Amino acid sequence: MRLWPAPFPEVEPAGVVIEAFACELPEIYVRAMAERKVRPHWINLEYLSAEAWVGECHGLASPSPRWPLTKHFFFPGFTEDTGGLLLERGLLDRRRAFRADGAAQAAFWQALDLPPSEEDEIRLSLFCYPASPAAELFACWRDGAEAITCLVPEGIAGGAVADFFGGSIVSAGDALRRGNLLVRIMPFLEQAAYDRLLWACDGNFVRGEDSFVRGMWAARPMLWQPYPQAEGVHLRKLEAFLDRYCAGLDVPAAASLAAMWRAWSRGEGVAQAWPGFRAHWTAIEEHAENWAGRLAAQGDLAGKLVLFCADRL
Repeated sequence: MRLWPAPFPEVEPAGVVIEAFACELPEIYVRAMAERKVRPHWINLEYLSAEAWVGECHGLASPSPRWPLTKHFFFPGFTEDTGGLLLERGLLDRRRAFRADGAAQAAFWQALDLPPSEEDEIRLSLFCYPASPAAELFACWRDGAEAITCLVPEGIAGGAVADFFGGSIVSAGDALRRGNLLVRIMPFLEQAAYDRLLWACDGNFVRGEDSFVRGMWAARPMLWQPYPQAEGVHLRKLEAFLDRYCAGLDVPAAASLAAMWRAWSRGEGVAQAWPGFRAHWTAIEEHAENWAGRLAAQGDLAGKLVLFCADRL
């Protein structure tokens, strides 16, 4: 790893160069790549999307107009004709072992200064963007028939939490109750602990790319919120994923899941959509487990990237 100062120093280019998320390489580095006798394999690692064109563009070559170099597009994705998703070796086995070990789960909650989940309690993690309709969701849970504990990282949905609970400033360790809803504010967790949080909760609200992928590997009912974009571009990405994710899920469960996801990302109708989503919880949970298994069977992003580069070196 090297700090990227300006100006960038003269260094020997690597054999494989990955340019991630449209972050262009310094010109001095590209020139050095072009001057190598054996030129590097240059990868443009793109953003994650479920849209149909991703598979068509994955692996395409893009010759440089200025240098004797060719860049190849590498798209993460959800189908065999894409680059797959990041997945560490043994992650799913560790998740299964954790879920089967009550003592390990109790120790995890204790380490977070939280009691174990009660038998009649629904425990959910909430990681969302600032404009999320969290207050509407809180009101739905407050007035619902189930006891719901919502675990929220400090600073996430902070305004909605403070307003809903009377305008008080909230911080890690706070526990706030209204009706059947208990909101607990947590510190941000490092990655391994966050994975265990997703595994231990009954369901998870995730966002963007990173927590979205970790939520899928957790194989729990989840609600995904794509990063909000102008002109509703994020809603098209949501629909593209729903088309893939709902395939194989029975029609009523798929309709209820899609309705809840759309309401959450559009910011309206959450209270009306939540009961249907909960009514199909078991089917959605089984589907989440099957989905994670199918994705893993297609190969992970790092492994596919190695094979892609090995074929061209």
